[in-house]
Amino acid sequence: MKENKALLLLLLTSLIWGFAFVAQSVSSESVGPFTFNSIRMLIGAIVLLPFAIPYLRKHKGDKAYLRNTVKGGILCGLCLGAASVTQQMGVSLSGAGKGGFITSLYIIFVPFMSVFTGQKIRKEIWFSAAVALIGMYLLSIGEGFTISEGDLFLILCALLFALHIMVIDSTGKETDGIVLSFFQFLTAGILTGIGMIFEKPQLAALQEAWLPILYAGALSCGVAYTLQVVGQRYVRPSRAVFALSLESVWAAIGGALILSEKLSAKELTGCILVFAAVLVAELAPQKSST
Repeated sequence: MKENKALLLLLLTSLIWGFAFVAQSVSSESVGPFTFNSIRMLIGAIVLLPFAIPYLRKHKGDKAYLRNTVKGGILCGLCLGAASVTQQMGVSLSGAGKGGFITSLYIIFVPFMSVFTGQKIRKEIWFSAAVALIGMYLLSIGEGFTISEGDLFLILCALLFALHIMVIDSTGKETDGIVLSFFQFLTAGILTGIGMIFEKPQLAALQEAWLPILYAGALSCGVAYTLQVVGQRYVRPSRAVFALSLESVWAAIGGALILSEKLSAKELTGCILVFAAVLVAELAPQKSST
């Protein structure tokens, strides 16, 4: 698959993820973050299981393949589970639109992490990251240089998602994307399921939140994360992260259209800067990275 075609998969991923912020915001009124994420991750694993089985049968007896796949899936699942829970906490406090843009802070963290793995980052990427950082300042920092608890959760989740992207980059090329996704969802579902026990969800609450949970599980997990794993095989992390960060734009659109969320002039300016940073990174001339 050529890089441009793979990039389209990542852009579709950002669209699905963006509207998932709306699902997260709606469900937070009924269920806790561990409950929401445990169920959605397990739904994602169930959706992928029929597609993962043929790959597992194909490599039956290949212990090295199975070991690498399970190891990669567990590592990805640990990062994904932690990132998703902190994101859910942040969205419940800060809203879908704002949450989408703050989460896109991982466009700052991924290039930084890539440097320590020996990858060269184009100057356009660093310029875009700086512009995005200014946008995040306008979006999140209030009077007296204060930041809300919800925004702090979202910044932490951005760091964890950046780590998740780097783990996929280091393990995804050695495995099948669907199988890796299955194991990461299974791991994340079990991990967050431990926290769900303490939240003691009620059946009535689950019934109220079934639609956003189903969307987040079947589409955001089952489809979008798989597209991410497949697409990232052919797109450099420093470029892929900017395509994926467009989810913030879709989150703002979804929050405005479905939840009637509104941003202040200062926050809107921050959103525009983030979006501009994405465009600069994508339209800049591509150079080989060694």
